[in-house]
Formats: sequence, C-alpha cells, structure tokens
Amino acid sequence: MPEEAARHILSSFEAALDNLRKDVLMMSSLVSRSIENSRKGLLDRDEDFCNTVIADDEEIDLLEIQVDTQGIEIMLRFHPFASDLRNVIGAMKTSVNLERAADQAVGIARRARKLTALQVLSETAHIEPLFRHTSSMFNDAVKAYADGDIELAKTIKNRDKELDQLNREFAESLTEKMPQNPDSIRGFLELIFIARCLERIGDQAKNIAEDTIFAVSLKDIRHTAGNSNI
Repeated sequence: MPEEAARHILSSFEAALDNLRKDVLMMSSLVSRSIENSRKGLLDRDEDFCNTVIADDEEIDLLEIQVDTQGIEIMLRFHPFASDLRNVIGAMKTSVNLERAADQAVGIARRARKLTALQVLSETAHIEPLFRHTSSMFNDAVKAYADGDIELAKTIKNRDKELDQLNREFAESLTEKMPQNPDSIRGFLELIFIARCLERIGDQAKNIAEDTIFAVSLKDIRHTAGNSNI
C-alpha cells in the first residue's frame, strides 16, 4: 500500500474513533445530568425535573444506537486489532452501561413523581448521601474511561461495595420503621426502590471502570477481590 494511502486510512480511522468516543462522552454527560435531575426531582418534590429525565432518555437511547452502529462500521471498514479493537469494543460496551444507568435514572424520576402525591417524608433527605456517592462513582468511572486512567478506574470497585452497604443500611432503617408508621409504608417502599436504582447505577459505573481497565491494560478484574491495588 502506498505510504500516502496508508496515512489516509490511519487518519480516517482516528477520526472515526474520535467521533465514536465523542458520542460516548455526550451520552455520559446526559446520563450524569439525568442522575442529578432525578435527585432534584426527588428532594425538591419537583415534577419538572422528573419529566426532564424521562424526556432526555430518548436522546440517550438514540445515541446508544448511533454508537453501536458506528462501532460496527469501524470494525467492518478498518479491521482494527489489538488496542484499537479494544478501544472500539470498550466504547460500545460503555454506551450500553450508560444507557442502562439512564434507565435507572428514569426509574428514580418516575418513583419521585409518585412520592410528590404522598405526604412529605423526612426520611427522604436520608437518601442524599447515596445520591452523592453514586454520582461521584459514576462521574469518576466516566473520567477514567475518557482519560484511560487505570488508577482512578481501580477505585470504583471498592466504592461500589460501599454503595451496596449504604443501600442495605438505608433499606433496613426504613423497614424497621414500617410497623410504627403504617401510613408511610408506600412512601418508604418507593424510597427503598429508588435506593436500589442508585445501587444499580453504581453497578454500571463499576462495569465501565472494569472495561476501561481491560481496554488499557488487558487485565480482567471482574471476578477478583475488590482491591484497588490490583
């Protein structure tokens, strides 16, 4: 192959990969906003924020389809191998996890809307630490993907375990209150399900981090102990 043609193909591949990554990062920005809007909708009892989350989900779904289509086209056209192939597959897998995280944000928004029709529960404020932990995990997982930062990605697994513990403690505290507060049981259940949605967003963040580590270093840590020094 002539040198000029080879340079052209390489340039075209790099441009295609760059566009793919830009779409993934656009998705991540929208999902991060949806998580924050779901938090505001719940804590502020504001249906407008909830409705924004639900409306934005369609754009996120379309971006996932676009990333998947672009990824397949890149593989068919350029036949990437080694790290290039891992980067393409990593972008496609990340978009799947982002779409699933967005679905959980929609679940939170829908339940938050239901809670606005019920009496105000002081316990709602107790879920804010779970939101903060989840958002921090999610945003760091995306940053690790964007920067190829393995060390940051390695921190996510233990933080996911911390989120799981926060979720258990929150659910147990509400369950203990149910017998003494029968009129609040429906609201408590909605809060427990919202906490579970946050836990699942944490799971998606963990998946993004693990895929990032594999794409950069070829290390598969999915079934290893949650040690940040792996």
